[in-house]
Parts: sequence; C-alpha cells; structure tokens
Amino acid sequence: MKRALVCGAGGFIAGHLVRRLQREGYWVRGVDIKQHEWSPNAADEFIQLDLREAENCRKALALPGVAFDEVYQLAADMGGMGFIHSAECEIMHNSALINIHMIHNATEIGVPRYFFSSSVCVYRDMQPGEREMTEAEAIPAHPDNEYGWEKLYAERIAEAYSRNRGIQVRIARFQNCYGPEGTWRGGREKAPAAICRKVAEAEDGGTIEVWGDGSAVRSYTYVDDMVDGIYRLMQSDMQGAVNIGCLEYVTVDELVKTVIEASGKEIHMKHVAGPVGVQSRNFSNERIYSLGWKAQHYLKDGIGHTYPWVEQQVLKAQARKVLPKTVL
Repeated sequence: MKRALVCGAGGFIAGHLVRRLQREGYWVRGVDIKQHEWSPNAADEFIQLDLREAENCRKALALPGVAFDEVYQLAADMGGMGFIHSAECEIMHNSALINIHMIHNATEIGVPRYFFSSSVCVYRDMQPGEREMTEAEAIPAHPDNEYGWEKLYAERIAEAYSRNRGIQVRIARFQNCYGPEGTWRGGREKAPAAICRKVAEAEDGGTIEVWGDGSAVRSYTYVDDMVDGIYRLMQSDMQGAVNIGCLEYVTVDELVKTVIEASGKEIHMKHVAGPVGVQSRNFSNERIYSLGWKAQHYLKDGIGHTYPWVEQQVLKAQARKVLPKTVL
C-alpha cells in the first residue's frame, strides 16, 4: 500500500484529493493548520500543524522506519481576488515559508515523488482572442499579482531540488477550481462560490453586486476534474509545469447568469468597482490531454452541483442566526 502525505488537507482541493487517493488504495496522512470543516475524518490520519515552521514539516513527514511514497503540497495562504489584492505580504511570506521548508525536508528524508500545486496566475495578462499560451511561455515572467509571483518562485524552488537533489517533482498550474466544500464566505472565497452565495442570499427578484464590468474571461474547472488531473500527473513521468483546466471559457457575466439559472430565481446584476484581476487568460492543455485527461464537467453541470451545496450552507447560517439558543 502506498503512503501519501497531503499538505493543506483541511482545505478545498486537498480535501477532495484525500478521498480520491483513498479510493485508489493509498494510506493517507493529512496535515494542515486547521481541520477540514466538512470532512474532518477523511484522512487515515490527520495532524494539525503550522507548516510555516520547519520543525512542523519534519513532524508531518515522519513515519516509523520509512518515507512517504508521495507528498502532495497544496498548503498555501490564499483566497479570492479581494484577498489576493489585500493580503500580498501574508501570501508571499506564509506560502514561501511552507514551500521552502516542505520541499527541503521531503528531499532530506528521501521522499521519491513530490507534487506542487501552482496556478495560472503565473502568466501575464492576455486579451480575448489571443492564441493559447503554453507552459513554457510563463517565462519571461510578468504575473498580475504577488500570488502569481510566489507560485512561480515556488515552482523554481521545486525544480531546483529536482535537478540538484534528485526528487521527482510534478507541478500543476490550476485554473479557477470550484465545487462543493469550497470556501463560500469570509473574503477568501473564489468567484463561483462568492456568486453562488450572493444569489442564495438574495430575494427572488433582487439584485446582486458583481465586481467589474462583467467582461473578464475565465475558465472554471470542477474540483473532481482537477483532482483527476493531479492524480494522472503524479502517476506519469511528465516533468515541468502542466496546465490543468476546462476548455470552456466564459465571461464573468456568463458565470453569474449560469448561477442564477441554477437557483431558479430572477436576479439582477449591478456592476460595481472591485478587484477583478486580468482581463483574459487562454491556456494550452495539450500536455495534460496527452495523459488521457479531459474535463468532464462544463460550467452548467458543475454549478448544478455547487449552487445547491452553497445554498444549503447559507440556509444553515441564516437558521443559526434566528433560532433561539438552547437553555440547559
């Protein structure tokens, strides 16, 4: 039985990854600074640790007499566009520490294979209609934000350890992942979850605010598809960064309309000023396609799974506010 360490297992994508690895027959240890809110007992073993500390990385990696077969490094300080623009120092400081300490200590104890979760935020801004950008075109670098710069730096660290120390590294650049069990409130949520929340909270016939003019173009990848891409990449011999994303590109307004349709409500949009990121990104997925991967969920289908889950969380939160406290 293979042994896997999943860093960031208290979070969204890594939480789904834990369950996928278990279905594939792995023994999985999860580690994070927090427990998983929705599936706290998913991993075979879970250790709550702050991976910014080198000693905690060593504790996470410690197994009696053996090393983990695979380490999946998804731990990061991150959030939606509002958080990315307001917490640049925290993102760069915290995530850089995690990535430096984890790859170093994994290499020191002889972990043979290591996964790092990067992002398409490493790429420059693009205009609609530009040809697809390949992985190699991240250099020369011009990311739009500090989150992208930190991801690119962490990629370079992992690749250096691979060249100089021999650890097998796999790097995936994620495109806007969404789905059930993702952060849906509090400022760290991504656009699909934020819009689902706004629509769920709105009265039928009401209005929600949308940052920007709604014309920015994005690709959104459902979490099950993303996890499948991670798994296929780790089982392969493919080196270098690999884009993973759905080939369906939509505007932000089209995303909002898809969520409204899933809700069954009549909701109006009001465009307001706010951080929106780049205007467009368009990426080649040929490398991940060569591994037999293809997104199985287009936006309408994925939102059809995601909106009901977010709506359920909104209703639960509203109920907690109005229900009287139990008197013991």
